[in-house]
Amino acid sequence: MKPTMSSNLPPAASPSFVLSGLWDRPGRLAPWACDPARSRGRRHAEPDAPTRTPFQRDRDRIVHSSAFRRLVYKTQVFLNHEGDLFRTRLTHSLEVAQLGRSIARSLGLSEDLVEAVALAHDLGHTPFGHAGQDALDECMTPYGGFEHNLQSLRVVDRLEERYPAYDGLNLCFETREGILKHCSRTNAEHLERLEPNGVARRFLDRTSPSLEAQLTNLADEIAYNAHDIDDGVRSGLLSLEQMEEVELFDRHRRSALAEFPSLKGKRLLYETIRRMLSALVYDVLDATQARLHEVQPRTLDDVRAASPMVAFSAETRAECVALKRFLMRNLYRHPQVVETMGRAKQAMRELFEIYLADPQQMSPDYAGRDDTLGGLGEAGGGKPRVVADYIAGMTDRYALHEYQRLTGRAALRD
Repeated sequence: MKPTMSSNLPPAASPSFVLSGLWDRPGRLAPWACDPARSRGRRHAEPDAPTRTPFQRDRDRIVHSSAFRRLVYKTQVFLNHEGDLFRTRLTHSLEVAQLGRSIARSLGLSEDLVEAVALAHDLGHTPFGHAGQDALDECMTPYGGFEHNLQSLRVVDRLEERYPAYDGLNLCFETREGILKHCSRTNAEHLERLEPNGVARRFLDRTSPSLEAQLTNLADEIAYNAHDIDDGVRSGLLSLEQMEEVELFDRHRRSALAEFPSLKGKRLLYETIRRMLSALVYDVLDATQARLHEVQPRTLDDVRAASPMVAFSAETRAECVALKRFLMRNLYRHPQVVETMGRAKQAMRELFEIYLADPQQMSPDYAGRDDTLGGLGEAGGGKPRVVADYIAGMTDRYALHEYQRLTGRAALRD
């Protein structure tokens, strides 16, 4: 039985992968997928659940974690107080999970694993988005640095405190592998010493992660490119006229107008983004199917030994790069965004200095803590890492509240 196409797809978006026949058993895992029955397991052994697979349990543990709930008040691009309808880290993670599951289903991959990784991939993000991460990394430079992918792993491995027998969420190897999508050699060597042949090993061996991990990484990119356009136009910092400079967007805008000539405003924006998302998804499916045909993996080990296979076509990759450059120039570096994020970065730096000088200003759970094992490099332990953990776990509004409490000043203008 072949997968069926939706009847309302624009003809130009019709996916050729439907006819490929490489994997034509919907609902069944392909041989190259991560099978929960053959998971490499958890760091602390647990009995199986009677009604859920290991990857489903991982997803549920993530959803019930404190770090996941905090994502609702963490910045994607626009700060939470700037508007109720802008994306947050939580809504972004949900969009990544939706896109990832849809693609995984067509490729015969584990939807549950993709969803778990998608929901957890930003758990280590700081308040104030990338500006917050940059500021915290600067503060932590003498102590091993800060990187949100590593912090996400740290959250699920150590910082969540929900179970009596261990720290963290005790997730499966495959979920943790997907969360750690970037890692320097120095950090990988440190993690390898803590966990031999663990999730950092592939960065030393230069092997690939599972296709589920690769897919979630790409779904992340698809999601933020699309919703940053939406939020940018909604904010007034971008206009539909400006977006005509971007061929990836404008091609689908023209397609929408060809079918609905009177379309304008929000409906035109939404229809354009919808068509763009569909085209990106089908491009990933086509390009990935082509790579699978070329490599012909028979097992998950074959996937790990090969170069990454989940990707855009060369043409679409070039268009996505052009879109990113446009957004960087016109949205992320817009004077209004830069000014706001500059203030946020300064607040982060001051909070770090205050807490490091006087740890008792942190909550009691953190004030007496001393992280002797570190987690991000050889110099990653001690009080600075505790302070970084505390600040990284804050929501935007809690960080603003703490800054006001400790300095008597407002970090941002109303």
